[in-house]
Amino acid sequence: MTYLAAGGVAKRLGISPNTVRGYVQKGLMPPPDVVLDDGTRRLRGWAAETIDAWQAQRPRPRVAPPAQRASEEADQ
Repeated sequence: MTYLAAGGVAKRLGISPNTVRGYVQKGLMPPPDVVLDDGTRRLRGWAAETIDAWQAQRPRPRVAPPAQRASEEADQ
């Protein structure tokens, strides 16, 4: 089985590796499927299926359609 490190997760989600690391630090990522620990550093790995399932259940930010945003900005 192949696992994704932070860089692979970032590429799959279209975000930066630093964002993934921030999510890990804040506890927002799912638990890793594998952890490699050589005593010096820890490398986390997620299965693609784990990341896809996590992404599918994440809440999405509420964004108004472009026409509505333009109208709201004109009113200000």
